[in-house]
Amino acid sequence: MSLLERAGLAALRSFDPETAHGFAIQALSLGLAPLPRPVISSRLHTQLAGLDLPNPVGLAAGFDKNAEALGGLARAGFGFVEVGAATPRPQDGNPRPRLYRLPQDQAVINRFGFNNQGAQAIAARLEKRPAGIVLGLNLGANKDSADRAGDFAQVLRMCGAHVDFATVNVSSPNTEKLRDLQGADALTALLQGVLQARADLARRVPIFLKIAPDLNSQELADIAGVATQTGVDAIIATNTTLARKGLKSASADEKGGLSGQPLFEMSTRVLAQLSYLTDGKIPLIGVGGVGSADQAYAKLRAGASAVQLYSALVYEGLSLVPRLNRGLIDLMDRDGYANVTQITGTGRADWL
Repeated sequence: MSLLERAGLAALRSFDPETAHGFAIQALSLGLAPLPRPVISSRLHTQLAGLDLPNPVGLAAGFDKNAEALGGLARAGFGFVEVGAATPRPQDGNPRPRLYRLPQDQAVINRFGFNNQGAQAIAARLEKRPAGIVLGLNLGANKDSADRAGDFAQVLRMCGAHVDFATVNVSSPNTEKLRDLQGADALTALLQGVLQARADLARRVPIFLKIAPDLNSQELADIAGVATQTGVDAIIATNTTLARKGLKSASADEKGGLSGQPLFEMSTRVLAQLSYLTDGKIPLIGVGGVGSADQAYAKLRAGASAVQLYSALVYEGLSLVPRLNRGLIDLMDRDGYANVTQITGTGRADWL
């Protein structure tokens, strides 16, 4: 981490978390944020659901909700970037404050509630996206919608022409009853609607499914079955958790989804279980507590083809991205792997 980045992070931490996040987005959109030098190596090149990724380290949804900082993010060294979540109509989300740093736990709690400027505004920015970036959109539903399942398909119709993949997000804990859509029957119907919307697009866009970490074995088995039957292209495991075990920070009891280091073990176990349940036939993306090369490597070994991060950037900055990629190369050297694709699933049994 450079002195400039260290000073910038310290300055941001002097503001409340949501204001600081807004400044970070603005700096990236204006080209004022210091960007690390990307790590370029054929050993990191991989494929995910037919997408060619320069490296397996992606940015999770939620960081750039409204696709405002695509230029900066395209140059930050990510293998792929996911923006959103987008809902058909703009919505303010939940009242502020709704974002909390937990520095003693290297974690974050948020209860945003799908705040975004709406699919029309986001589509206009996506249409002008920079070249040379694998870009996805997280699909959401309006809180007051009479047809939440239909909202996901509507956002895809509005934005699908401008993205490389789209993620069905039924796992946010901050929209009441949204997670009810993870049930087998409701999820099947929702995904069928999204897949029909995809069929109406001029080109095929891979559809990912993002699930919660707070699922029991039967619920995971049901989701694996639905994903297999409907032909979902990949599963993202996982979103934030409602659990609060072992936290030390002052904001630990705030309502919302917990992300960051405390989520790592829970989300990695879910990832490994999904890899087992799907017999490795559906690509998986590991997210939750990725803050070091060792943790990214563990996600890959548990069954992931790629990883995503977000919360760790609050504490480590964008220089974390090349550090992870350099670290993955070092770990491959240690274990005798020529390419990152050879890692996937090699340590799944350790997490079952």
